[in-house]
Amino acid sequence: MRIPIPRPRSLAGQLFAMQAVLIAVVVAGYALFTYLSDRSQAEEAAGRQAVAVARAVADSPSVREAIRTPDPTAELQPYALRVMRDTDVDFVTIMSPRGIRWTHPDRERIGGRFLGHTEEALRGRTFTETYTGTLGPSVRAVTPVLDGERIVGLVSAGIRVEAITERVRSQVAALTGVAAGALALGAVGTYVVNARLRRHTHGMNAAELSRMHDYHQAALHAVREGLLMLDGQYRVALINDGGRELLGVSGDVVGRSVAELGLPGPLTGALLSARPRVDEVHLTADRVLAVNISPVSGGERRGTVVTLRDVTELQSLMGELDSERGFTQALRSQAHEAANRLHTVVSLIELGRAEEAVEFATAELELAQALTDQVVAAVSEPVLAALLLGKTAQANERGVELEVSGDSRLDDGLLPEALPARDLVTILGNLIDNAVDAAQGSVRARVTVTAYTEDTEDTEAGAELVLRVSDTGDGVDPAHAEAVFRRGFSTKPAGPGGRGLGLALARQAVHRHAGTLTVTRADEGGAVFEARLPLRAGGGSAAAGRPRPEGAVRGGGG
Repeated sequence: MRIPIPRPRSLAGQLFAMQAVLIAVVVAGYALFTYLSDRSQAEEAAGRQAVAVARAVADSPSVREAIRTPDPTAELQPYALRVMRDTDVDFVTIMSPRGIRWTHPDRERIGGRFLGHTEEALRGRTFTETYTGTLGPSVRAVTPVLDGERIVGLVSAGIRVEAITERVRSQVAALTGVAAGALALGAVGTYVVNARLRRHTHGMNAAELSRMHDYHQAALHAVREGLLMLDGQYRVALINDGGRELLGVSGDVVGRSVAELGLPGPLTGALLSARPRVDEVHLTADRVLAVNISPVSGGERRGTVVTLRDVTELQSLMGELDSERGFTQALRSQAHEAANRLHTVVSLIELGRAEEAVEFATAELELAQALTDQVVAAVSEPVLAALLLGKTAQANERGVELEVSGDSRLDDGLLPEALPARDLVTILGNLIDNAVDAAQGSVRARVTVTAYTEDTEDTEAGAELVLRVSDTGDGVDPAHAEAVFRRGFSTKPAGPGGRGLGLALARQAVHRHAGTLTVTRADEGGAVFEARLPLRAGGGSAAAGRPRPEGAVRGGGG
C-alpha cells in the first residue's frame, strides 16, 4: 500500500497560516494583558470605594451617638443595610474596639468576632486588605470611629472578590468579542491577500520558487543568445552574459537607461520603440545582430523583452553565398556564350572554312587568358584575384565594365594573418557591388578597382593596405558622406534582400581592423570609396616601392 506523502503547503498557504496564528497570538496576549490590568484596576477601585464608605460611616455623628447607647445594634444595623444598598458594597460591619460585631449582612453573625485584622485601625490609621471572611474573599477597608481622641469603635466596608471578578469578566467578554471580530476581519483580509499571492506564484511553495529561481539563473547564464529586459521607463531590468557580450557593455548596467549604454543610434532607437520587431538586423562596432523586440502585454506599459542573436558569421557566409550565386550565374551566361561560339566554330568547319574557325576559337581563348593573366599580375593575392575575376564576369553581365587599375600591385603572401581573407572579401566585394549598382545605366558604365600597399608616417603601423573603388554613377551627396555607411541608408529602391547593409558591413569590417573608410567625389563624376587598413610594421614597405605596371586591366562592357 502506497503511503501518500503530504505535499508542502504553498507559499501563500504558509503565509496565511502564519498570519492567522500571529493575529490570534496578538489578540490572546492583548486579552490576557487587559484582563490582568483590568482586574488590578478593579481591585484598586474597590479598595478606594471601600475606604470612602468606611470613612463616611465612621465620620457620621449618628454612628457615634448610637455607639453610646446600651444597644448600638438597634440603630446601627438598619443604617448599615441602607449604606450597603446605596453605595453598592457587599458588607458594612460596625464593631467595638475589641472586634465584636454590632452590624452584619447576616443577623445571625451579629455579636460574633470580626474576622480580619484591626491592629492598624486601633492605632488610628485606615488600611485596606484582601481577606477571606464570612462572605468569602473580599477587598475591605477598616477605619476607626473617633469620639474626640478616643477610639470608640471600628468600621469595615468591603466588596467581595467574586463581584470584582464578575465586573472584569463582563469587560473581558466584550473585549473578547471585539478581538474575535478583529481576528475574523484579519483572517478575511489575509485570505484575500494570499489568494492574490497564490495567483502570482501559481500556487508554488517556497521550495519550488527557490528551485525555479535557480533554474532561471542557470538558464540565463547558459544560453549564448543575448537577453535584455527593459522596464516601463526603458531602464535595464535584466541582462544576461550573452547580452553583455553582444552589446559590448560591461559593469553594472541594471537600472540604467538604454540611451546611456553607448549603443549605435539605430539600435538605441529600436530599443526605445514600443513597436514589436522580428529578426531586425542591426550593426554594432564588431557584430551583426538579429534583434527581436516584444513589448510585455498588459493594460499599461510594463516593459520590453529583447532577444539578440549574433549573425556576423551568418551574414558573412550569406555574402559569400551571394558571390557564389553571382559566379554561378556568370558561369551559366558564359556557358551560354561558349555554346554560341562553339556552334559558330562548328558551322565554319561545316562550311569548309577551317582556318577561320581555328582563328576565331584561338582569339576567344587568348582574350580570356589575357584577362586572367593581367588580373593575377596586378593582384596576385589569390582570394582577391578570384574575387576580381568573378566580379568582372558579374559586371559584364550587367553591362558594366570593371577594370583593375594599373596602379594596383598586391603580391601573394603580403597580407598578415591578422587580416583574414574573409574580411577583405567583405570589404572589397561590398564596395564593388555598390559601385556596379551605381554605375549601371550610366554613360560608358565603368568601375575601377585599385589595390596596393604603401608606407605610412606611423612607424608602429609601418604600412597600410589601400583598396579604392570608383564608379561612373551619380556620386554621393557630400551631406550624406557619413549616412551612406549607416545600415538601412540607400538611394535605390528596396530589393528582395533589402538595401543599405553592404556599406555598413564594409565599414564594420574596416573599423574592426582599426582602419578607415571614406567616400569622395571622382573628378569625372561618380563616387570614390577608399578603405585603408594598417598592416604590421614593415609588412608592406617592400611592396610599396615596387614598380607598377602601366595601363589597366579591363574586362566586360563589350
